[in-house]
Order: sequence, then structure tokens, then C-alpha cells
Amino acid sequence: MFLLNRKKNNTLIHNRKEFSSRLKQLLGFRPAKLRLYETAFIHRSATYTLPDGVKVNNERLEFLGDAIIDSILSDYLFRIYPEASEGFMTKTRARIVNRETLNHLGLSMGLDSLIVSNLSASDSPRNLHGNAVEALVGALFIDRGYKRTSRFFIKRGLKKHLDLAAVLAAETDYKSLILEYCQKNKQKLNFTSHEKNGGNGIPPLFTVTLEINNEPAAQGEGTTKKEAEQEASMIAWNKIRKGK
Repeated sequence: MFLLNRKKNNTLIHNRKEFSSRLKQLLGFRPAKLRLYETAFIHRSATYTLPDGVKVNNERLEFLGDAIIDSILSDYLFRIYPEASEGFMTKTRARIVNRETLNHLGLSMGLDSLIVSNLSASDSPRNLHGNAVEALVGALFIDRGYKRTSRFFIKRGLKKHLDLAAVLAAETDYKSLILEYCQKNKQKLNFTSHEKNGGNGIPPLFTVTLEINNEPAAQGEGTTKKEAEQEASMIAWNKIRKGK
């Protein structure tokens, strides 16, 4: 990770030749818009201001990339799991885009060597590398469009650096994540459930509503109350993550 000692408005923060070479290795082509990709790796701690007052860091590209990744994965999972239910695909996508998985992906792709930050290694946020993945995808989308971005993320990201089977096998306890979040932020968490009887060999269906500070935040369904709570918690957690 680069530590930024001096900010320049008229030149790249990275060494131009080295940065271009690393991007070519990462992307599979030599990009023309180096400033766009450089912005994808500038953490907010290294924000600099242009003469017109515009602040430069990767947060806007991160926001865009987050939405693009969701779209790419939705399309990819729809195609590779033609018989899968909506619930399965939603859970699978959530496991891939969670912070731990994206951070692992960013490190495996070597993005840590491109990130510009004014933070020491011990002070770096846990989501630093995952956020850089999202920002890179946002930059690539602006530069080359959706199709090229999708091909890069699936082939040079997902398939090359992640064991999808292992990711899917790892069960995330979303209820615990939500509980920890609410406790930390002094918010009231409540689950209300409704059971719909099955019959004729059909298992009962549980519907659970998750409330935060007495306001409905998400709803989940499952053949057990626990399964429905986990689905509601997963939906609420993804809303919280994107809201941040």
C-alpha cells in the first residue's frame, strides 16, 4: 500500500509507467484513462482537492461498483443455476459480496499494492481492499462498459481468485451480525413471526419481519423460524452495508 506524502493536482500520484504496467497485468489491457483508475485506489484518507473544489477519492466509484457487481452476479448466478430459487440466488450473491469475501478477493488480486492511503497498516479499515474492488469495477464500467466489466469480474476476479464452492459452503450468521450492529449502535432489534400451516406433505412456511427501533427493516421466509430469521437478517444486513 502506498503512503501518500505529497499530493499533486497536475500529475498522477502513482508512478505513471509503473501504474500503467500493473493495471495492464491486472486488467489484461493497457488502459488509456489512467486518472480514472488511479482515483479507484485513492482512499478517503488521501483525498486531495482540485482547484475547482472537487475532492478526489474512490468513494463515488465504490458506490457505482457496488451496484454493478450486484448486477453482474445476478446475471451470472441466473445463468449457471437455471433451476435455482430466488432465495438461493439471493443468499449466494450475498455471500460473494460480503465484506470478508470481497476483501479476500482484493488481496488476492494484489490491489493492496495499488491503494493510496495516509493511514498506517495498523489503522487501515477492514474493508479497505473490498472497497477497492468495488471502485475498480466502477472505473472499468465507466471506461469500457458493462460487458467488458462483467467479463473481467467473472474471469479475472471470481473464477481466478475465489473458490466459489468454498464460499457457498461457508454459512454466514447474519442474525448475529445484525444483533452486534444494533447493540453497537444502541438500536432496538425485534423479530416477529407468522406461521402458515402446510398440510398434505407440504411443510409449514414461516414469515419473519425484522424490526429496528420498531420500524420494519426486512422480511424473510423459510420452512423453519430460524431459516426465516436468517433470510430477514441477510436482507437487512445488505441494506445496512449499502447504506454505509
